[in-house]
Amino acid sequence: MKTRTIERTRLVPHTVDGETEMVLHREMIEVPAPPRDWDQLVRTAVTAGAVILVTASLAWTTASIGDLLATVTLPAVAYAAAVAFDASWIMCMGVEWLLRYDPARAKAARTAGWWALAVSMAAVGAHGYVAGQWVVGAVGALVSGLAKGGWSMAMRVHARPLDDRTQQWVNARRARLDGRLAMIPIHRELQRGQALVDAEQRALGVPEENGSADPGSSATPDALPQSPDSTVSPIRTGRVTTQEAVRAAWDSGIRDPETVLRTVRTATGKDVPQSSVDRYLRALRVGA
Repeated sequence: MKTRTIERTRLVPHTVDGETEMVLHREMIEVPAPPRDWDQLVRTAVTAGAVILVTASLAWTTASIGDLLATVTLPAVAYAAAVAFDASWIMCMGVEWLLRYDPARAKAARTAGWWALAVSMAAVGAHGYVAGQWVVGAVGALVSGLAKGGWSMAMRVHARPLDDRTQQWVNARRARLDGRLAMIPIHRELQRGQALVDAEQRALGVPEENGSADPGSSATPDALPQSPDSTVSPIRTGRVTTQEAVRAAWDSGIRDPETVLRTVRTATGKDVPQSSVDRYLRALRVGA
């Protein structure tokens, strides 16, 4: 039986000068070696082979179509454009892999990939025809087809097909989560729009519509609870700024900072700090 050496660690007591502490002890031991996973080795080889095929196809197609396009345009531009032919079906296969658990959406990527492959093979064949080497063009066109076939086989090796009921369960869970994800940008857009509306209303001096939807349920000055600051004119809560609330309290004859703070907090509906109120009061005293 084959074995392999591994390092094992454990805590052991160690005493120095009568003081014992737990320290880490390391030892090398022999354990049975697991059998070689040939399936994983073959799977890795298939994947590596598919990558090599796709890389070779991309290089060949770019060189062939680039040489064809270079007859009518700059070589740098021609070869850059030639990359798009194989890159298109390679990208479609990447999308197909990402959507492997969503067959309905993956079908569109699969169909687009085959069409892109056909266009790429036709362009390589056209290059051979123009060069007077139609056999070379036909054989060269098969390079992209072989590369896509190899990559398709690699995807089948890694795929995990779902039965119909499990697929329905996955679709239901995905739809619920996708709905929540879709609401994130929607909420962000609505909040951004509401902020613009509020800013426009403040700039034009139009009262903001932040009250209750039921007009009869809104508080009136008569319904406000009585407080020691009965000489202060009622201020509509949540619709004024801190500066406006301080100014209203000042105009009502209130000079005590603590009383002004209570009035401002009631008017704005916010936990306004004392420092902000004091700053506005100092400005009013200077201008008085």
